[in-house]
Amino acid sequence: MKKELLILALETSCDDTSAAVINTDYKVFSNIISSQTQHADFGGVVPELASRMHLKNIMFVTQQALDKAKVSLSEIDAVAVSINPGLIGALLVGVSFAKSLAYALEKPLIAVNHMIGHIYATKIENPNLKPPYLVLVVSGGHTELVDFRRINDFQIVGKTLDDAAGEAFDKSAKLLGLGYPGGPIIEKFAQNGDPNFHTFPRALNKKGDYNFSFSGFKTAVRTYLEKQNNSFIQKHLADIAASLQTAIIDSLVSKTINYAIMAKTKKIIVAGGVSANRELRKRIREEATRIECKVFIPALEYCMDNAAMIGAAAIEKYFEQDFADLDLNAFSKKGVRRL
Repeated sequence: MKKELLILALETSCDDTSAAVINTDYKVFSNIISSQTQHADFGGVVPELASRMHLKNIMFVTQQALDKAKVSLSEIDAVAVSINPGLIGALLVGVSFAKSLAYALEKPLIAVNHMIGHIYATKIENPNLKPPYLVLVVSGGHTELVDFRRINDFQIVGKTLDDAAGEAFDKSAKLLGLGYPGGPIIEKFAQNGDPNFHTFPRALNKKGDYNFSFSGFKTAVRTYLEKQNNSFIQKHLADIAASLQTAIIDSLVSKTINYAIMAKTKKIIVAGGVSANRELRKRIREEATRIECKVFIPALEYCMDNAAMIGAAAIEKYFEQDFADLDLNAFSKKGVRRL
């Protein structure tokens, strides 16, 4: 391989242990992800278990990433790691490991906000994409609308006031007895259902309000299901799933498009785990076309938590020499944040 500026990136914010090698032209040479399937038995991620699995897997995953990229540690030019938001114990595993590597290799250490990483995942396939753009960041525990100018210059113009869209999918799937994670399961059933079968609430639909809320939606789902017998639910499972999905997506799409119209935005990015949802991708593209706005969404492999997106977000910081000290610590506060 031609000698290039290479970043070794690490991601351990939740229940995926990931390591990637990416160069400063956004070319991904490896992106290894070890998913922790053990959490499915508990209906959600168990923080202590996640931390222990990261400890078990991180060295192996990192070596796999180096082997697939056909590089050695000595060829790495910087080490990047997600430091927030996420499960604090899980984050600390990645941060501690990254710090030790940077110290031993005498290479720069770059701290990356996990949600900024989701935004920069789009650059992997669109390296020449330039801001400004409006970003809908929608993942398991996070839903935010961001007016993005550059990595250290952005404004959060809308956010969830309680639960995130991903949590709404997970809770709905649990109430239906479908398992975890809820998003892919709901999407699978919804493909064969009637989205107009039942109307679930769309919260905060007042003009000019770009915040999100899904706690009332979850309560409405539970109340609706409690009024139905099991045979009815099983018979109309696909219809209920489609109605649920439509309600969640309606809120995400309408607020994003309304803000884009108000701000005269011409580029929209949709990022985060929920951006893998095919109906969301379809709807946002249709509505954006109507207002002559381009939409950029990462490939499916970069929608979920992965280290390549952390490396992508570290590239600008590398060139600006925005490096972290070795006393770097993780913190778990939600949202897109400046470091």
